[in-house]
Amino acid sequence: MGRYIDDILQPDEKVLYSSNAHWIFFLPAIMAWVVAVALFVVSGMVPPGPLVLVCMSLAAIVAIFALYRTVTAWFHRWITEIDVTNLRVVHKTGFIQRKTFEMSLDKVESVDVSQSILGRLLNYGDVEIFGVGEGGKIIKTIASPLEFRNAITAR
Repeated sequence: MGRYIDDILQPDEKVLYSSNAHWIFFLPAIMAWVVAVALFVVSGMVPPGPLVLVCMSLAAIVAIFALYRTVTAWFHRWITEIDVTNLRVVHKTGFIQRKTFEMSLDKVESVDVSQSILGRLLNYGDVEIFGVGEGGKIIKTIASPLEFRNAITAR
């Protein structure tokens, strides 16, 4: 299965910039894995008895949750495409049920970037694209939002 942008490119249209959802989507999974490993380590440190079984059971439950969060974060990043071509901006999400947003670069009125302190440190943020007569579209938690904005506005 190829990239969506490769399937919809028009003649003489070139991809100028591609981005994706930021890796921060994996943070809940990473934290859950840390807790699962910590519970597993604690189970080896407590004296033999029922407490070991409780720690191992909790570690297994948290590990299953961490695995679920890892798979869902990976899937979200896999099904999300954010591209700027020389003619338009394209944002696609979804696998079976697809949702796309496309706006001609000629119709882009302004591009706003919102970043938290953590977003500035880790280089992610939300980008809102305003089009002439089309309103605004927010693309959340995008990697390198300033570079994405520059790819749209620099012509």
